[in-house]
Amino acid sequence: MSKTKTLTLAYRPRVEGAVHVPGSKSIANRALLLAALASGTTQLDNMLLSDDTARMREALVALGVGITETDNHTAAAGNEAEATTLSVVGLGGLPKASDKLSLFLGNAGTVMRPLAAILSASEGEFLLTGEPRMYERPIGPLVDTLRLAGGNVEYQQTEGYPPLLIHGGQLPGGSLSIDGSMSSQYVSALLMLLPLLAGDTHLTLTGTIVSEPYIALTVAMMASFGVAIERLNKREFVIKGNQQYQSPGVYWIEGDASSASYFLAAGAIGVGPITVYGVGIDSLQGDKAFAEVLAAMGAEVQWAPRSITVSSGQNGLHGGVFDLNHIPDAAMTIATSALFAKGATEIRNIANWRLKETDRLHAMATELKKCGAIVEEGDDWIRITPPTKGIEGLQHAEIATYDDHRMAMCFSLLSFAPCGVTITDPECCKKTYPNFFSDFSAIDYTN
Repeated sequence: MSKTKTLTLAYRPRVEGAVHVPGSKSIANRALLLAALASGTTQLDNMLLSDDTARMREALVALGVGITETDNHTAAAGNEAEATTLSVVGLGGLPKASDKLSLFLGNAGTVMRPLAAILSASEGEFLLTGEPRMYERPIGPLVDTLRLAGGNVEYQQTEGYPPLLIHGGQLPGGSLSIDGSMSSQYVSALLMLLPLLAGDTHLTLTGTIVSEPYIALTVAMMASFGVAIERLNKREFVIKGNQQYQSPGVYWIEGDASSASYFLAAGAIGVGPITVYGVGIDSLQGDKAFAEVLAAMGAEVQWAPRSITVSSGQNGLHGGVFDLNHIPDAAMTIATSALFAKGATEIRNIANWRLKETDRLHAMATELKKCGAIVEEGDDWIRITPPTKGIEGLQHAEIATYDDHRMAMCFSLLSFAPCGVTITDPECCKKTYPNFFSDFSAIDYTN
């Protein structure tokens, strides 16, 4: 058995420069699916090349969608993640399969959830499988609603979890509800399906809605592909049936705001300034609000339509109490940034951390303690108190990443402490950002 690879990041007292973050995984996989369902051919610019988008592309090709790469580039500056331009020939409606089709979807929630919804109303029989961790990530609330809508979805192992066997067929629409407290991906999956049903649908969200900005992102993207949804209020939608997605011609995939968080935090910790291109005040993604949290902690933030610049404030960062339910992925970067703040930082309303690629609350608490922090962990909150000696009191640690790309990227910020850090299995970043560590190391810095 080969030994797991590690990467040691040495101390960097200061960084400054610019970076172009790769396309958003959330937007990329939604855009791929919407383009596949649309009439016409769509050019997707700045398409992210990662494990998760590869799983969506493979599944769509197996479903009969024509996808070709028309351009593949890496920026000459060396700090832009590899991207490509895709041409997607849409199906002009729901997929059809004459034989039972098995689709392996890895550990990509942004593929499993929407395809489960779309295929429940498609013609054919579909088996959706994935990696072992996917079989631990719940999908029950979505399946419950699909069944209420008339869908025939069977669990193949554990009730409420993938793998799924879907016997597709026409669904009528009607009055539906779904629990929005576990994952916004359930809601987004339904929203992308419902306009394609024969009848109109009234959809009600129940529970405490998590990651609401991702729902708004989905609605905005659907509008770009020619489908209208009426949102009566935060919890209610009216969706007309018999709609058809239409290609917008060209769709640009903006930079990933969650990936931007690591570089923005580096600017706040490592003096800066650091400018991140691809995400800005015009971004559709809720995770752009990460920069607002940094500002609340004392960083200096400047906004442009497609970029954000962050540098350290005069007095450095200070802790605080933050409800980050709306930006759970970027919230992880606040947890490691807290090691460089004065006083304690408490992150609240993040129960869905436990349902991600790993139990992120437990994983984060465990690894932060290795670094010398005092950490308290609750069901839906975490409180981080840095060592009394500040960054001089932080300890070098070999960080376990739990096959979770965000754990690896978050802890890269420990390279701004004199102790440095060692990251286990850095290649887990292939899920969303294969070039992360080369981009992170390429930022200009001075001693």
